[in-house]
Amino acid sequence: MVAVRPGAPLTGTVTVDGSKNAALPLLAAAGALGRPVRLGNIPANTDVQIMLELLQQSGWHVAQPVGEPTTALLLPTEIRHTHPELARAAHIRASYYLVPALLARHGTARLPWPGRCRIGARGMDLHFKVYEAFGDRSAQDDSGYRIEAASPRTGPVSLVLPFRSRGATMAAVLRAVTTGRPLRLGEPNLSPEVLSVLDALRSAGWEARATEHLLTFLPPAAAQEETAVWQVPGDKVEAGTLACAIAATGGAARIDGVHGADVAPLVTALRHLGIPTDAEANALVVHAPDARLAIRPLRAIATLSPGGLAADFEPLLMSLALSRPGTHLFSDAINPGRHGNLVPQLARLGAQIDEISPTECRLTGPQRLIGAGVEATDIRTGSALMVAGLTARGVTTVGGLDQLRRGHADLPAKLRALGADICEVTP
Repeated sequence: MVAVRPGAPLTGTVTVDGSKNAALPLLAAAGALGRPVRLGNIPANTDVQIMLELLQQSGWHVAQPVGEPTTALLLPTEIRHTHPELARAAHIRASYYLVPALLARHGTARLPWPGRCRIGARGMDLHFKVYEAFGDRSAQDDSGYRIEAASPRTGPVSLVLPFRSRGATMAAVLRAVTTGRPLRLGEPNLSPEVLSVLDALRSAGWEARATEHLLTFLPPAAAQEETAVWQVPGDKVEAGTLACAIAATGGAARIDGVHGADVAPLVTALRHLGIPTDAEANALVVHAPDARLAIRPLRAIATLSPGGLAADFEPLLMSLALSRPGTHLFSDAINPGRHGNLVPQLARLGAQIDEISPTECRLTGPQRLIGAGVEATDIRTGSALMVAGLTARGVTTVGGLDQLRRGHADLPAKLRALGADICEVTP
């Protein structure tokens, strides 16, 4: 566990790691591409390490160049398992990204249901409909699911998603890669993580055009064999965590390594709370609070719409809002179990939060928090609790470090680099 105490305002400069949420689909895309890929800026969190292990177990060779700890070279091999045993896939929610690569290599994908975070069921029904559009067959039971590849087909695939699912969008794009078929996808998810995969595949010869309502994806005119060189973008959620921590302590600091456009909705929310914040091309700058800025009630509503607030920012803003005047509303219907994790933990610190529904709540700040023992039941709950602990009187101990490490190699170290009083302790 980690112990957190309030202290001086956070200051300085820190650089975020690569994004877990972008690295996982990029690794799956590397497997689907069927040629060597060199991927840089890979974060060292446990979810990414598990994904690399799954690729190795499924027949890809994963090498780390000497002196480049954040780079991996992925090579297809001649080794083919009829049905690779991938029990570790149950420990990572994003294991479903591997299905297209497994279908291309083995003709079958057999995986356990995704697990780990307790933030609501990770529905797969829409994924199965995507594969059915390509002619694949699926079957499910209590232990997991199995998808059988269709016999080779040609011609475009067209479908419209009923909601902007990131997982289903990636399933359609990567299955198009492995089948070499053109794709027309209506109502796609256009999050920064999806766009980073599309940019990577463009560099590998694919043609991708995306508007708010339609994604068209066309195969290369000719086969390409050279090594593709890709880069994982900086972690926007780690940047958001650090920004909220800086703002909660009244500090001023610079966060390097994150695309400013990726955190634009967070910048808007911070400004609503009276925190002067600027998004630069490759950095996020949080300034000291300015008393001349009006603090407006915040409506932090997670959405899948392009340009909307990512769900992973919402818990962080909830912890920050406890220290800011006004009555603030929070909603996350994307992860229906997340409030059930976070709100009771914040209540242990003395937070008074009105639960309107299982996915909506309201709070009025500022509130005085008192340090206590709390538990990280998922990655973002753990991050939000550390932000809250920086403003709580006394010591806050946050258990569940294994959850935090799924998404961040060492988030406490980055907070310490900014001056936070935080350390790892033995329970």
